[in-house]
Amino acid sequence: MNETDTSDKDVVELLTADHRDMLELLRRIERTEDPDEQRDIADTVIAEVMRHSVAEEMIVYPSIEEYVPGGKEEVEHDKEEHDELVCVMKDLEDVDVSDGAFLKLVIELEKLLEHHARDEEDEQFPKLRAHIPQDQLNDMGKKVISAKRVAPTRPHPNAPHSELFHKSVGPGVGMVDRLRDKLTGRES
Repeated sequence: MNETDTSDKDVVELLTADHRDMLELLRRIERTEDPDEQRDIADTVIAEVMRHSVAEEMIVYPSIEEYVPGGKEEVEHDKEEHDELVCVMKDLEDVDVSDGAFLKLVIELEKLLEHHARDEEDEQFPKLRAHIPQDQLNDMGKKVISAKRVAPTRPHPNAPHSELFHKSVGPGVGMVDRLRDKLTGRES
């Protein structure tokens, strides 16, 4: 998920591209039989989903709540879906590739992510385009890229889904996650 390729996209285009990339990575896990590659891809997916989710919670959800009619309820639903994703990713992070549960968790994560992406792309993103001016969507895209740079790369099931938490504590958690990633050789 190369940020240099995304700098000219608005928030809707960026998040849609993220969905496609993350889902393709999950499908790659299912297609390969190399356990090391499966683990590397799973770790990459987990990091990308975490960055994406935190960026949504920091940048996108406050705008949905402010500008989209019924936005608060939609955001609450999205946060519940994020909780489900985090729980599955935590389980996936903790299971060995040789365990039969590994591929089951990959498939469960893929289904949850497909559902979440479909909700956003079919319902929320058109509402964002209808209620937020293009220049603001462009600015939100830049902010999403910045947020993803400091976001955590590992699932933290007990972390709150609040803009304040992500802006104040999130960068520190993200820094610790990236340090752990380096020390363990995990690509993120």
